[in-house]
Amino acid sequence: MLKHHKYIVFHFILYFFLLAPNPNRAQENSTQKVNLIGYLEELEREFNIKFSYVDQDLGQLRFSIPSTNSLPLILEELRKQTLLDITQLNDRYFALSKSKFVDICANVVDNFENSTIVNATVEVLGSNISQVTDMKGQFQITKVPRNANIAIKHLGFKTKYLSAEELAANNSCKTILLSPNYQQLDEVVVYQFLTTGITKEPDASIELNTDKFGILPGLIEPDILQTIQALPGIKSVDETVSDINVRGGTNDQNLVLWDGIKMYHSGHFFGLISAFNPYLIENVNIIKNGTSVQYGDGVSSVININTRNKISDSLVGGAGFNLLSGDVFGQLPLSKKISVQFSGRRSTTDFINTPTYNRFFDKVFQDSEVKENENSPNPENTVRDEDFYFYDFTGKLLYDINENQKARLSFINTNNHLKYTEKTGDGTAKSLLDQTNLSFGGSLESKWTPRWSTHLNLYYTRYNLDSQNIPSPSQQLFQSNQVLEKAIKLNTYYHLGQNLGWLNGYQLNEVGITNFTQVSQPSFKSNIKGVIMTHSLFSELDYRSKNEKFHARGGLRLNYIKNLKTFKTFEEVILEPRLNINYAITDRIKAELLGEFKSQTTNQIIDLEQNFLGIEKRRWMLSDNDVLPITKSKQISLGLNYDKNTLYVGVEGFYKKVDGISTTTQGFQNQDQFNGEIGKYDVSGIEFLINKKTATYSTWLSYAYNTNNYTFENITPQQFPNNLDIRHTLTFAGTYTYKSFRMGLGANYHTGRPYTKPQEGNNAIIQNIFPNQINYMEPNSSRLPAYLRADASFIYNFKMGQGIRSSVGASVLNLLNKKNILNIYYRINEQNEIETIERVSLGITPNFSFRLSF
Repeated sequence: MLKHHKYIVFHFILYFFLLAPNPNRAQENSTQKVNLIGYLEELEREFNIKFSYVDQDLGQLRFSIPSTNSLPLILEELRKQTLLDITQLNDRYFALSKSKFVDICANVVDNFENSTIVNATVEVLGSNISQVTDMKGQFQITKVPRNANIAIKHLGFKTKYLSAEELAANNSCKTILLSPNYQQLDEVVVYQFLTTGITKEPDASIELNTDKFGILPGLIEPDILQTIQALPGIKSVDETVSDINVRGGTNDQNLVLWDGIKMYHSGHFFGLISAFNPYLIENVNIIKNGTSVQYGDGVSSVININTRNKISDSLVGGAGFNLLSGDVFGQLPLSKKISVQFSGRRSTTDFINTPTYNRFFDKVFQDSEVKENENSPNPENTVRDEDFYFYDFTGKLLYDINENQKARLSFINTNNHLKYTEKTGDGTAKSLLDQTNLSFGGSLESKWTPRWSTHLNLYYTRYNLDSQNIPSPSQQLFQSNQVLEKAIKLNTYYHLGQNLGWLNGYQLNEVGITNFTQVSQPSFKSNIKGVIMTHSLFSELDYRSKNEKFHARGGLRLNYIKNLKTFKTFEEVILEPRLNINYAITDRIKAELLGEFKSQTTNQIIDLEQNFLGIEKRRWMLSDNDVLPITKSKQISLGLNYDKNTLYVGVEGFYKKVDGISTTTQGFQNQDQFNGEIGKYDVSGIEFLINKKTATYSTWLSYAYNTNNYTFENITPQQFPNNLDIRHTLTFAGTYTYKSFRMGLGANYHTGRPYTKPQEGNNAIIQNIFPNQINYMEPNSSRLPAYLRADASFIYNFKMGQGIRSSVGASVLNLLNKKNILNIYYRINEQNEIETIERVSLGITPNFSFRLSF
C-alpha cells in the first residue's frame, strides 16, 4: 500500500514538473517574436487548415507566440497583435487581410522634463479628424485610415509625424516623446495694428508680413519702404524711399539688409519707389532701438528684409502691372528638398508716358537742367531726348539638406538708367547716369542638437554710381562711386533652458569705396580709394519668464576697426552694449525699456544741385577718423503699450545722441555746405499712436514731437536746428474692408523743416570775392510752411478661375493737389542776382494696378 502511494506521488511530481505548463516557458514563448508567415504555415500543418493572404501584406509582420494551444484563442491574439482582419470562409479556410481602419492611442511626453504634455493637438493628416491630449497626456482615436499619417504638435515643441500603424492600439499605447522646439525667444506677437500684416513684437520691433498685408492710404501694392513710413518716428522729408529719416537721422544711418546682405541702394526712379519686389518677401523687421548685438552699423535703424524661406510643394507665382512698371514672380519646387524663387520687374517709362510717370518725372527733374531746357524756347533744329528706365531681378535657391540643415543662395540686381541728349546745329550734348546694385549671398542653418544651432551667412555686394556730363567735346565730366563689400558672419544659439537662450557670434566685413572724378577743362583727375576691415565679436542672453510677462535681452558687441588703404591708417576698438526689456504690468499694459550703443564707418555725402543735370546724388564715403570720423550713437527709450480687445494705445519717449557727423553728409545748402565741419546732433522726442481695429475697419491717429539740434564747434552759432528737425508730425487715417473690397484714406501733416535765408538788401551778396557768394543769415533760422497731404487707395479682389486670384487697384497721392514746399535754396544767376529755388511735392498723382496670382 505504501509502495502504491509512493508510485502515485512520483507520477504526480513528474507530471507537475515535466508535463504541466511551465509559466516561465510560457512567458518566454509569449515574448519571442517569429516571422508571421512561417508561423501560419505551422498552424496549417498542426490544425489541418489553410490561410489565404497577400504575401506583401504579411511579409514584414512578426508575431509573439501565445501560450495557448487553442486555435480560436491563437486567432484572437493574432488579431490583437497584427490588426489584421481574419475571416473564416468555411471549417478549414481562413482569409487574412489588412484592415482599412485602425484604432490609435499614445501617451505624449516631454523628453526634456519627462513630463506629460497636456492639450497637445493630434491631427490625422488629410482629414478633419483631430483630438487633444487629456490631463494625463493621452489620446485615443478610433477608425483612423490605416495608411494615414499623424501629426502631434504643441506650442514650444517640434511637431512629430508618425504613421497610423505605428500608433495602432494593439496591446498597449505607446509613449511618444516630443522635443522642445527651441526658437529665438521673441516669436510671440504682442500687438497687431494699423492694418493686417503689421505687428509689434515683444522686443518692440515692428514686423511687416507682405502675404497678410492689408491696405494703407495711397498704396495699392505692399511697397515695404513706403509702408514703414506709416509708423510713428519714421518719415521722409522729401517724399522718397531713398531718404528715410528715423528719429531725426539721415538715410545712410539706416542698415538695410536683404536676405542678410547689406544694401547700398534701395530705390527706383530716384527714390520714389522701392527697389525690392515685395511679392517674394516674407517679412520685414524694423528696429528703431534695442537692437540685437548680431547687427552692426545703422546708428538710426535696422530694416531687415527676408524673402520666403520655405520650400513650396507646388508652383506658386504671379504677375502684374501698374502705370510705372510690370513684374513677374514665382517659386518652383524641383524636388521635395529643392526649390527656386525668381522675380523680375521692369519699368515702362522708356516707351509709355502715363500720368503717374509724368508726375514723378516733374518732381524729380523740377529744378534740373532737363526741366529748364524743356521750358526754355526751343532753338531751330534742336532735338532733345530723355531715355529713362529701371529694373530689378532676384533669384533664390532653397535646399533642405535634411531636417536639421538648410542651405540658401540669394541674388539681387537693381538698375536705374538715365540718358539725356540734346542735339543742335553746333553739336550734341550728352549726359548719362547709371545706378546699379549687384549682390550674392549664401546661408547655412544647422540644428546640431535640440539645444544648439548655428547660422552661417556670407555675401558679396557691389554698388556703382556712374555719371557723365559732356556738353561739348572740350568739356567733359566723369564721376564714379563704387562700393565693394564682402562679409562672413557666424551665429551660434544655445538654449540654457526652456526660457533662457545664449547667442554668440563673429562677423568679418571688408568694405572698399572708390570715388573717381575727371574733368577735361580745366584738366583735373582724382581717384580716392579706401578700405576698412571690421572684426566683430558679440554675445547676448535672451530670457523670457514662463508666464511670458517678462522678456529681457542684453548683450555686448566688440568691433575692431582698421583702415587699410588710406594715407593715414587708423585702428579703433569700440564696445557697444545693447539692452531690451519688456514687462507686462497687467494683462493689458506692457512697459518697455530699450537702449543701445552703435557705430558705422560708411556715410553718404550729398552732391546737390550744382552737379549732374542739377539732380541730387549721394556718394558713399568711408570714415578716415580725420575728415570723416566713425559715426557713433547712443540711444535710450521708454514706452508703454495698452491693448484691450480692438483698441491699441502706445506711447514712447526717447533720447538719441549721434557723434561724428559732417556737414557734407547732412545736405546743407547754405554757408556751411562745403566746409566739412565735424559735429554731432541730439534728438529727443515722444511718439504716440492710438488705433481702433476691427475685422472690417481700422482707424488710427499718430503723433510725434521731436527736438533735433546740431552742435558744431566751428560754426556760429555752435548750436542750431537740424536740417531734419520736424517738431510736430500728425497722421490720421483709416481703412475699410467689405467682402472683397478694401479702401484706405488718410492725411499726413507736419510742421516745416528749417532752412537758411540770405541777408536782406545790399548785404545779400558778398562781392569782394570771386566768384561772388551769398551772404546767409544764421543757419536754419527760418522754417518752411507746414506740409499736408491726403492719399486714398482702393483694391478689389476676385477670382478668374480655379486657383487663380486677381485684384485691381487704384490710388491717388495728394488727393487735394496741395502744393507743399519740400525745400528752399538759393543760387546766384548769370545776372548776379539771387535766385530762389523751391522744390515742391508731388502733385495729384493717380495710379492703377492689375495683378494675377496662383
